[in-house]
Amino acid sequence: MNTIPLNREKVNEIIAANKIQSVGKASIREVKKIVDDIEKETGASFVRMEMGIPGLPTVKQGVDAQIKALQDGVSAIYPDIYGTEELKHETQRFVKNFLDVDVPEDSCIPVTGSMQGSFSAFMTLARMDEKKNKLLFIDPGFPVQKQQCKILGIGVETFDVYEYRGEKLRAKLESYLSTGEIAGIVYSSPNNPAWFCFKDEELQIIADLANKYDVVVLEDLAYFGMDFRQDYGKPGVAPFQPTVAKWAKKYILMISGSKAFSYAGERIAVIVVSPDLYSWHTDYMKKYFAQDTFGRAIVFGSIYALSSGTSHSVQYGLAAIMKACNDGEYNFTEALKDYQKKAHIMKTALVENGFEIVYDKDMDEDIADGFYFTFNYKGMTGEQTLNELIYYGISAISLDTAGSDQQGLRACVSLVPHEYLPIFAERVKKFNEDHKN
Repeated sequence: MNTIPLNREKVNEIIAANKIQSVGKASIREVKKIVDDIEKETGASFVRMEMGIPGLPTVKQGVDAQIKALQDGVSAIYPDIYGTEELKHETQRFVKNFLDVDVPEDSCIPVTGSMQGSFSAFMTLARMDEKKNKLLFIDPGFPVQKQQCKILGIGVETFDVYEYRGEKLRAKLESYLSTGEIAGIVYSSPNNPAWFCFKDEELQIIADLANKYDVVVLEDLAYFGMDFRQDYGKPGVAPFQPTVAKWAKKYILMISGSKAFSYAGERIAVIVVSPDLYSWHTDYMKKYFAQDTFGRAIVFGSIYALSSGTSHSVQYGLAAIMKACNDGEYNFTEALKDYQKKAHIMKTALVENGFEIVYDKDMDEDIADGFYFTFNYKGMTGEQTLNELIYYGISAISLDTAGSDQQGLRACVSLVPHEYLPIFAERVKKFNEDHKN
């Protein structure tokens, strides 16, 4: 603690060497690089909260099954573009057991992480209807998805949902959908970065309007089951992970292996395409795809062009994890509760030392403790808070980069070791002592 705050002149030199004028405006990867350099050149150890990387071991059933698949020689064989039978079957069961939604196996399509899932979905949706050439993002959200749209030349509309929870969401959504230009609605729940979770009534509003205007809903379930206020880990038993699929006709669910199963390094996810969307046909798409229905176009058009399939061995790994969950042999939510414990401790330390939680409510309910939370120091902008926290050996990212209209930072708890929690508390206390009026 004697080194906190860090030498400002030295830190400023490192920031300048990275060609960054303000850490508070830097991207995730830029913040990571700056902190890497500061740690290397000063010997300081940061409480690192900028990267959303799993902090738990991969589920053992997956690793064992992937190793066996490699030993059986699957690495020498191209995977089928539409996925292995085992993974498609277990995904169908998983969706029924944990979402209480019935889908055919054909609708369950493995992708090289949800990043490829969203990219291929955006690419296909934007070529289904000549008049519908934009995507609507319910923000805050994952910044790279908007970057994908920019690369693809797809128009983007966004709004911060902070002031539009509950019934207020209806009119706000309709103001965009009524233009006839929106092809899809994109959001995550639990949300990255704010960790709010849409209630059933909000999901039904999204579905009702999507059905009314014939719009596709893209629901990013990267943090599946991680609203720890409920127990979503028991197969076939309520409560179930809330989903728009209960009401929407045309939807794509993105179920990632990265966070729920700590399988981030192998890049594996599954997209689940609703039957109505899978069979959706438009003549316009023939301009871009050899196939004339959405399901076949995204598989044999977009996904095939991007990667010619998803890593063969890890499909067996994810299938084994899902099977263990489906059979009730493994409760995937139990290990994940470590994130909940750390978030509660860190949020308490912040609130006791002059900080505030930014997205603090799910309508009338306190927000859950989990993988992410958002915070800010009273009287400062989010940019100012991060610019100052860097000198105290704490890193995060600005909410500005996630499309938020609120002032503050996103913190990820996953890479903060338990032994660093007292250090974190001491550093925010020192920060408050140095900055309070």
